[in-house]
Amino acid sequence: MNKIAMVAMIGLTTVFAVPHAFAKQSEIAVIVKTANSNYWQNVSKGASDAEKSLKGKYKITFQGPDSETAVADQVNMVDNAINRGVAGIVLAPSDPDALIPEIKKAWENGIPVVLIDSALNKKGEQYYQSFLSTDNRKAGAIAADKLIAKNGKEGKVSVMSFTPGAGSAIERVGGFTDEIAKNSHVKIVGPYYSQSDMATALNQTIDAMASNKDITALFGANEPTATGMARAIKQLGYAGKVVAIGFDGNTLLQDFVRDGTLDGILVQSSYQMGFKGVTTVDAIINKQKVEKFIDTGVIYVTKANIDSPEAKAVLY
Repeated sequence: MNKIAMVAMIGLTTVFAVPHAFAKQSEIAVIVKTANSNYWQNVSKGASDAEKSLKGKYKITFQGPDSETAVADQVNMVDNAINRGVAGIVLAPSDPDALIPEIKKAWENGIPVVLIDSALNKKGEQYYQSFLSTDNRKAGAIAADKLIAKNGKEGKVSVMSFTPGAGSAIERVGGFTDEIAKNSHVKIVGPYYSQSDMATALNQTIDAMASNKDITALFGANEPTATGMARAIKQLGYAGKVVAIGFDGNTLLQDFVRDGTLDGILVQSSYQMGFKGVTTVDAIINKQKVEKFIDTGVIYVTKANIDSPEAKAVLY
């Protein structure tokens, strides 16, 4: 083991020794799945506010590939950050396996890594110091419970997912489908994978509803997917006639909740992922113990509570 980059696991907390020799810059690199999404821009806002709260102690940089499926581009971004000797990395990994070699390289070079939003597979757990995310399996189960409450225990639900293999997609959809199977007789169609592309999700929803005239409910598992799904529902004239629940909370999805196209949206605090991601890196650098997993929570937003302070704190 490289003694300079030692991770000591104590229960669910991590101590990471980061020598100043490796922190060549005061930069914390925030690298997300794509820069082309309001969800990830909200991470950027949180990281920027953390930079201010730390009074300029670090320079925060923010970047992401053009799309969530451009995994090789994200790998290169992480590699470049390591090579320029950043103080730490906040990363939303696009793939649970492809980023592990880079996270290991960061660990070997004494650069702390805090994951946000999506996990790595088990073999990567020893190389990062903390993971900040919604408990996606729990959030998926909440979505299923809300859908059953509105739809009833019979019928058919179309599951509109996003990137196959992404940790957040696996957990979120897994939690949803497990809860549907456990607590209802609702039949599941799909999942369909939009590759986090709104237009693809729109067309997939149209196709799913054309092929399954008896669909009574739909679940859109992330921002672009839920947006495309809602647009298809509205375009086909099914708004208010099927139960529809989305995930994430940009202005388009909020509008679909307000007009009744969506019954509700599960909203994560991506802002908190950015803010706490940066401050957690700072804590690690200062040799403070941090939790291995930090749940940033989720709120179910409906027409009834969309203007509440609790909802406004996470909507973007």
